[in-house]
Amino acid sequence: MAEGYLAIDILNLDYRVRRLERTLERKLMRREKDPFDLTNEEFIELYRINPQLAADLIDTLQPSLQRVRDGGLSVQTQVLTAVRFYATGCYQRPVGDQWGISLSQSSVSRCIHDVTNAINERLLRPWVQFPMTPEDRQRVASQFATARQPFKGAIGAIDCTHVALLGPREQEEAYVNHHGYHSLNVQAICDPNLKILNINARYPGARNDSYIWSTSPVRRIMEREYNRGERTFLIGDQGYPLEPWLMTPLSNE
Repeated sequence: MAEGYLAIDILNLDYRVRRLERTLERKLMRREKDPFDLTNEEFIELYRINPQLAADLIDTLQPSLQRVRDGGLSVQTQVLTAVRFYATGCYQRPVGDQWGISLSQSSVSRCIHDVTNAINERLLRPWVQFPMTPEDRQRVASQFATARQPFKGAIGAIDCTHVALLGPREQEEAYVNHHGYHSLNVQAICDPNLKILNINARYPGARNDSYIWSTSPVRRIMEREYNRGERTFLIGDQGYPLEPWLMTPLSNE
């Protein structure tokens, strides 16, 4: 019996040693490889953003991501891990094996969760804002009126895009879009400079663009202001209904 316990203890010790060795190996790899040593082109190919934007993002999110304990992942590692996942959409384990990251799947998962929360806290709410006052709407309308392709009266361009995901266990069929894969159908509104003014990621892929718009708070805002006499509108494609506050293309028929 004693020999059996001893064998178990040895196996547990061996497992712990191998985990510590792997952890040390990953730390050394992260120290030896700095993604900011890459060329500008190589960096953009990996992360889909340039090094300066990445550095600004790291600085902005640092207060939310700074680890208290010694030996925790740096803010740079956390942010670049999440950004790499956003850029590729690949599974989490391959992300951890990318340049200068070298993380386990569980660590990658925590990075994505923490960085996403930090972005929502420090970037989404302060920066993604639909123009709510007449002055704000007039400012955006003047941008459209003087844009490269002027569109007088417009205050935003609207469309939806499918963001692929793994099918959930519950209500899986609701996430299958008309292309045949699982997704969220995400609605976004932007100004002529491609600045996002509003985003809605609440609906599964089976919901079409028109339905998402019909339930959108922005639609209620546009209708309310139209009834008050304001003549501004959004512009959209054929997936949306023609309304006084939403202009769509003329039919080719």
